Amino acid sequence: MQFGGFGYIFRGLFDECLDLFIRHGFPPVGISDVNPALESGEPPILFGRILEPEAHFAPAMPKPARELAQLQQEVIACTRCPNLIAYCRKIAQEKRRMYRDCDYWGRPVPSFGDPRAQLLIIGLAPGAHGANRTGRMFTGDRSGEFLYRGLYEAGFANQPTSRDGGDGLRLRNCYITAPLRCAPPQNKPRPEELSNCLPYLESELEIMTRLRAVLVLGRIAFDCYLRVAARREGFPRRSTLVFSHRASFDLPAGLPRLFCSYHPSQQNTQTGRLTRQMFQQVLGDIRDYLG
Repeated sequence: MQFGGFGYIFRGLFDECLDLFIRHGFPPVGISDVNPALESGEPPILFGRILEPEAHFAPAMPKPARELAQLQQEVIACTRCPNLIAYCRKIAQEKRRMYRDCDYWGRPVPSFGDPRAQLLIIGLAPGAHGANRTGRMFTGDRSGEFLYRGLYEAGFANQPTSRDGGDGLRLRNCYITAPLRCAPPQNKPRPEELSNCLPYLESELEIMTRLRAVLVLGRIAFDCYLRVAARREGFPRRSTLVFSHRASFDLPAGLPRLFCSYHPSQQNTQTGRLTRQMFQQVLGDIRDYLG
């Protein structure tokens, strides 16, 4: 009886730990790894335990986390832009010499972070040898190094580094997404590619009802977010909203406050257009706003 009681307690603790993993996401790609075996058609297994996504996760996961997990599986399986899918796979096969021993992700990259976050960060697109290699937003390149160090210093991440999907990185009250989920050639998204991908961003905004702040990294992220936000009734004329670093806007219709920053690309960070101090000022504004 004592052993049976101990087993019951252990199983209860296991379920609590599993629920924490589900809430905060599994490596390598955060919330999307709740059901890592969907593509193969096999039931997912964690620590030797078969997990049924509908039967088990539905009661265990908060609704936003569950809906985000399902949405990210749709992202991973997306084929709306065949040219981008082909490009991502080509890069994954050819590889960069320094990463020749790495297994590239080579698919659309899901968003990442705390599904109950109050802050949503919108980037641009996965890097060909960054997120397209690691399978996690802003992971494995210089832009990610800059971003996550800033988030760590501002209290939105548990560590300052982001090397790969299994490095233990967790975001706190913060969620990262992008208007384009596939790495584009020359890092330049086409308008039609952004249009194809925008519904995923729109769905994330609908699911994440706790959002109080949105940080856009660069003008393309700014324009894409406003395309979605402008569908709300009573939204101001687009001409009244002008992108600039450290600009912020109160938006109507219950929308989160909008904050702006230059994108942490090497083109900006290595030329001094965006410094660590400048980025910390923006994150400080957001932290003060969230209280």
